[in-house]
Amino acid sequence: MLVVGVRKSHWYVLTNATKSKSASGRSSAGRRSKKAEAEGRVILFLDESAFYLLPGVRRTWAPVGQTPLLRCPLSYDHLSVISAIAPDGSLFLTMQKQAFDSQAVIAFLNQLLHEIDGKLLLIWDGAPIHRSKAIQQFLADGAAKRILLERLPAYAPDLNPDEGVWHYLKQVELANLCCKDLDDLSRHLDIAADNLADNPDLIKACFRQIGYY
Repeated sequence: MLVVGVRKSHWYVLTNATKSKSASGRSSAGRRSKKAEAEGRVILFLDESAFYLLPGVRRTWAPVGQTPLLRCPLSYDHLSVISAIAPDGSLFLTMQKQAFDSQAVIAFLNQLLHEIDGKLLLIWDGAPIHRSKAIQQFLADGAAKRILLERLPAYAPDLNPDEGVWHYLKQVELANLCCKDLDDLSRHLDIAADNLADNPDLIKACFRQIGYY
């Protein structure tokens, strides 16, 4: 047991306005962003993260001399989460207990193709699972007709507004939260993601914070 001061694996998609077409204000996207705008592509920033049973500790109000204590299992068990966000405030998110591999990413991309009409521009980092032969084969098998991939510069998480989603979920919605197991964490993360999806202005703020709008 660790004391510090202060659902099971499944698919689901959260979205605010999946049918709308938006143009990116991302200057570094260059010619591809202009091409995406001309083609009416839906622009999405995608990223993966991990949510641990160990809580994200934040300061909180308490009477003097009565420091709040968080009691939680001393475990590094975690959920693997992948999400994609659009400039219009749409959120797409799924989680699982296993680490993501290329096949899991492909399943998420297929879900996006199912949920969103038209062509997509997906912007993500250069993680190995994004550059794998499986992803290349997925594109060659027909996905390239609707999906255009754009890779962010190396070591540039500050250019991906999806990082703001992780920060909000971990440091606001789930701050100081102690869960007994991964199923419990998954239920709380479901609620937190629902809350975020119901507030598209928060997602739009992730884009503004980076300077895209």
